[in-house]
Amino acid sequence: MDMPELVIDVHELSKRFGDLIAVDALELQVERGEIYGFLGPNGSGKTTAIRMLCGLLKPTSGRGTCLGYDLLTEFDEIKRHVGYMTQRFSLYEDLSVRENLDFVARMYGVPGRKQVVDESLERLGLSERQRQLAGSLSGGWKQRLALAACLLHQPRLLLLDEPTAGVDPKARRDFWDQIHRLAAEGVTVLVSTHYMDEAERCHRLAYIFFGRLLVHGTARQVISQADLTTYAVAGEDLMGLSARLNGLAGVEQVTAFGDTLHVSGTDAAALDRALAPFREGYEWNRIEPGLEDVFIHLMERRRDPRLNGEAHLTLRGWRR
Repeated sequence: MDMPELVIDVHELSKRFGDLIAVDALELQVERGEIYGFLGPNGSGKTTAIRMLCGLLKPTSGRGTCLGYDLLTEFDEIKRHVGYMTQRFSLYEDLSVRENLDFVARMYGVPGRKQVVDESLERLGLSERQRQLAGSLSGGWKQRLALAACLLHQPRLLLLDEPTAGVDPKARRDFWDQIHRLAAEGVTVLVSTHYMDEAERCHRLAYIFFGRLLVHGTARQVISQADLTTYAVAGEDLMGLSARLNGLAGVEQVTAFGDTLHVSGTDAAALDRALAPFREGYEWNRIEPGLEDVFIHLMERRRDPRLNGEAHLTLRGWRR
């Protein structure tokens, strides 16, 4: 079938596990060749949403398509055309790199299997390690192997669930270079991540919190929607300053960033009044908030609807 312009198009998508609503009325549209970042804290529903999109979990309610196939009735077809990379390395550690790829190619019934495996080894830089046991690979090389396995059947959509967790910066950069090359070839990528530098490399972002979509758009649009005023402050005893600022009217967030503090609030006038007594002795500069400022802000202000308003998660722990 022809590739639809919207590779992912879901509406009111929800998943319940008993009384727990893991994903709540998700709206998501992802275009062909797009790298779409999926962000949110642990337990926010990202993995559950990804598993619904790749046909591993049946939605409780809602509707939508993935690669033009119906999520509720054509999940077997979705599985055949999607590449899914889980959070944890899921290949066989007691098989070699080549043996793992050959096994996956057999599972998908890939024609010309040996040639496809050879090309995959070459493309991902795994040829020299093809006889090495997968279990002996470092995190970065395991990541390459997992990505190679995802690509063997030439999927048109990649669903990557925190693929670079625990991987060193060089390996993460190499991985993202490969993802951008795939996108340029027309492959669509939905990737969940906790790294803000990775989020900034996505074409668009969606941020979900306790199963609900809070914001979506480009990085610049997400930052703009937060309507957050942020100052960077430098000087002596910043931790002491942080303790004095926390809790003041107008100050919603105080976060350490290296040798500065980022102080933020949504009411610019109230924030300026709160900061006025502390202007002397410190260097204050108004800056554009970053994605991390925005996402911390979103976490601090939202309650978990699954707890009936009794508690909400902040960066300081559970608060009642």
